[in-house]
Amino acid sequence: MTRYPPVSVVIPTRDRPELLSAAVRAAVTQDYPAPVEVIVVYDQCEPDARAPAACDPSTAAPPALPAPHRSVRVLSNTRTPGLAGARNTGTLAATGELVAFCDDDDEWLPGKLRAQVDALAASGAAFVTCGIRISYDGHTVERVLDRDSITLADLLRDRMTELHPSTFLIRATALRDGIGLVDEKIPGGYAEDYDFLLRAARTAPLVNLPAAYVLVRWHRRSYFAQRWDTIADALQWLLERHPEFATQPAGQARIAGQIAFARAARGDRRGALRWARRTLRRNPREPRAYLALAVAGRVVRADAVLRTLHRQGRGI
Repeated sequence: MTRYPPVSVVIPTRDRPELLSAAVRAAVTQDYPAPVEVIVVYDQCEPDARAPAACDPSTAAPPALPAPHRSVRVLSNTRTPGLAGARNTGTLAATGELVAFCDDDDEWLPGKLRAQVDALAASGAAFVTCGIRISYDGHTVERVLDRDSITLADLLRDRMTELHPSTFLIRATALRDGIGLVDEKIPGGYAEDYDFLLRAARTAPLVNLPAAYVLVRWHRRSYFAQRWDTIADALQWLLERHPEFATQPAGQARIAGQIAFARAARGDRRGALRWARRTLRRNPREPRAYLALAVAGRVVRADAVLRTLHRQGRGI
């Protein structure tokens, strides 16, 4: 790229007007010398014109920082209800040469967009991510990968929490003609971002900036807070969809351990034990199996485990 191209930012939302306003404001006030359009996609709820920062870029940008090349569009999800369909509705409506994702409860930090576009230009890659700053229950933790390239093998071994969807910036041509849209068939839309990363990395390594450029809020109002059946079904779907996991026993065990924990949290003791055994056969050192067994045996509560991990910026 010899110039800064226009960018479309897709923000799915559902019943979170205050957080949405902050997300939109952070996107339209980026110090970026080219057009930025924000596409807010309302999922399973009516668009709310009373959220001014979500609908009017002139009110989202402070007077000291005019945004002459900024626009905000408001759409309704016309595809499969849920996060995946909402992302795709926005992606198909995007006009920018680059497409970025942002969740409605996250915020881009200053410098995010320019730094990522510069990285795309320097590398010639199609997909760039960055680190995150996690906020949970009064605690803030930075998660940053000390590497500038992410391969498929890396992602099979580890989901890498740092690669949050609110960090994704992708060339529109690669998104529509190569990687493809977010998969809307995954049960409940859970782990759609991980499936998307795996498909993207099949084509070429992803570029990563070893700096935290996105504030990510973890809280109980997430799309998937304690939806254990959905989580377990989606992770099983993921293992079937990506047979490459068989080449990485530790990565396969990690997902099996997540399924075991979800089954235990759901109260399905038999299912938890079955998946815990499967986990330990692949990797006897996988801690999720032991956490699942502890929850299944009522030694500890699943929500207590999650709170402890989240305060450290980690999850199951």
